[in-house]
Amino acid sequence: MALVAGGWGYLQYRFDQFKKVHVAHEVDQVPGQPFNVLVLGSDSRVGESSPQFGSSSVVQGQRSDVDMIVHVVPATRQVSILSIPRDTLVSMVGQDASEFGRFNRINASYNSGADQVVQTIEDNFGIPINHVVQVDFAGFEGAVSALGGVWMNFAYPARDAWSGLDITTPGCQLLNGQQALAVARSRHYQYYADGYWHSDPTGDLGRIQRQDAFLRALASAARAQRNPLTLNAFLGSLPQGLVIDDRFTVGSLLGLAQIFRSVDPASIQTFTLPTISDGYVSPWGDVLFVDQPAAQQMLVSVLGTLQSPSDPPPGTNLVPEPPPDVTTTTAPAPGAGSGSGTTGHPATTTAPPAPVPPPPFDPTACAPQ
Repeated sequence: MALVAGGWGYLQYRFDQFKKVHVAHEVDQVPGQPFNVLVLGSDSRVGESSPQFGSSSVVQGQRSDVDMIVHVVPATRQVSILSIPRDTLVSMVGQDASEFGRFNRINASYNSGADQVVQTIEDNFGIPINHVVQVDFAGFEGAVSALGGVWMNFAYPARDAWSGLDITTPGCQLLNGQQALAVARSRHYQYYADGYWHSDPTGDLGRIQRQDAFLRALASAARAQRNPLTLNAFLGSLPQGLVIDDRFTVGSLLGLAQIFRSVDPASIQTFTLPTISDGYVSPWGDVLFVDQPAAQQMLVSVLGTLQSPSDPPPGTNLVPEPPPDVTTTTAPAPGAGSGSGTTGHPATTTAPPAPVPPPPFDPTACAPQ
């Protein structure tokens, strides 16, 4: 009994170290029922000293370069991940409407905090958000390093001058925290084949595929870990770069961790919201429009019952009205980080309501031989 009490006390101690944020627009989780966790990857440079990321004076504010909805079904222990591309044009709601105009990229809403992103997603898509987890560069890198790295397989040498990615040899290899972060942030990805460097033309959509592969590699590393010292280091690293909503409890967080630990990473299905590129759209630049009805079909297929959207995203027939303050996304110089850059997209990018396999040049999770 004393051992159990001591273990619970230790978990409470670790839980108390997490920074908490109040998210007013969250929907209460119903015990035992499917729920949605919004994972936000912040590109904020506040507190960063590495020239690889760029300082907060160069890259100001914060945007959500990762908008992932993790859908968990407790009864079957199924996990699905839906990503919303950062350049998706949505209706701005709440205080964002006056700051960023009637429409803007979804990643702009994070400048006002997590609650604003939750409200934007719920109002545009009718997706109920039950919990929020925010992660920054340091938290990402620290978690990987604490686990001793992650294993990923590269079919070709790869590089990205913007994210710092530099893989010189192909094959299944152990990546440290800095290398794994470079993979997950890469949206100017290049691979070396047939004597030439080739560029992935899909930009952020390709980056989402690589993030999905990284998450499988991270889940595999955490699931395989048995060393108590390593696990303790991993738990200790999490509060350094993660912020969770204040509705989480020790029990609910532990339950979520147990579900992930029981899930085969290869069984996690990943999806990207179907979008269409219409080229340069003034005044927003190269943005993505939600592809309906394919998007609605995917949302229902992956997430089940949805709320009725109160403020749906605009369609491609949108007549632009310049907002009072438009977030700009000019291409960064190497070293400034990928958070402030734009990239081209295919003329049309539509995903059916089913997982889309990554291109053969993308890295994948692997197991050491």
